Amino acid sequence: MTVDMPLTQTATGPDGDTAPRHATAPPHATTPRHATTPSDDAARRAELAAFLRSRRERITPEQVGLPRGARRRTPGLRREEVAHLGAVGVTWYTWLEQARDIHVSPQVLDAVARALLLDRAERSHLFALAGAIDPTPGTECTGVTRELRQMLRQLEPFPAVLQNSRFDILAYNATYGRLMCDLDALPEEDRNCMWLAFTHPEWRASVVDLDATMRVMAAKFRASMAEHVAEPAWKALVARLTEASAEFREIWAQHEVIRPMSSLKLFRHPRVGALQLSSTSLWTGPNPGPKLLSYTPVDEVTRERLEQLAAEAARSARSAEPPALVTV
Repeated sequence: MTVDMPLTQTATGPDGDTAPRHATAPPHATTPRHATTPSDDAARRAELAAFLRSRRERITPEQVGLPRGARRRTPGLRREEVAHLGAVGVTWYTWLEQARDIHVSPQVLDAVARALLLDRAERSHLFALAGAIDPTPGTECTGVTRELRQMLRQLEPFPAVLQNSRFDILAYNATYGRLMCDLDALPEEDRNCMWLAFTHPEWRASVVDLDATMRVMAAKFRASMAEHVAEPAWKALVARLTEASAEFREIWAQHEVIRPMSSLKLFRHPRVGALQLSSTSLWTGPNPGPKLLSYTPVDEVTRERLEQLAAEAARSARSAEPPALVTV
């Protein structure tokens, strides 16, 4: 349901036309306030506009389940696509990116943050630039739906994780959270499988054929990065790995690429023992983007050991927060 509210100023519309004094605004909008320092307010709006554009341009259509189309020239998403994903007015969102002197409610900012898949730091930055109080501080806008979270739970005791093409861990069930290390104990910026494979001692010790695993992961990462080569988040991860790992520097310099495939995984768990698992990747939308990666036991011994691991994770979840399923 939309609510029409009059704007208190004359403004130029997204198509270059001048909007009448009583142009309609989207729901939850408030009338512009009189800034006590106009130059500071203008600078804040310009920074907000630039930030929104940069976040919009980094998201591929596939990440949010939209078709790319043959004639797409816009880097990332179009403005109308962001508005549609956030269920906000196209004109209103366009005016935000044009640094217009308008103000929106926290509910609209929340919708925009979710549409742009902002992480916690980015979400906080958005609300600070808009001069608004975040109604749900600490929220991570990963786009992980309730249905996907339920699927992860239902796969117990099989380990399952939701990843994007950059190997960021978006959500996982309790068994996966204890499979190679205690993911709950890691800072959010380290919850990336590439980073863990090249730098985390416990994660590395759990992988039986670590050298081959690192090479395959780096090759998959490079193949995926071909469509994201100019995006800051991808470049930042490569730079971080290059600085931290000599092994990564050596492998990355070889420019190997490989197509994603299912394969047998062998792990050594310090408490339940050896695990033989078959991995399967499922796309979570109509186009490649985030994927659900599940591990199924190859034999009965592994199945029994997974049940032990799941029971251990459940006991840990009952004794402390957060719950067994974590979205990061």
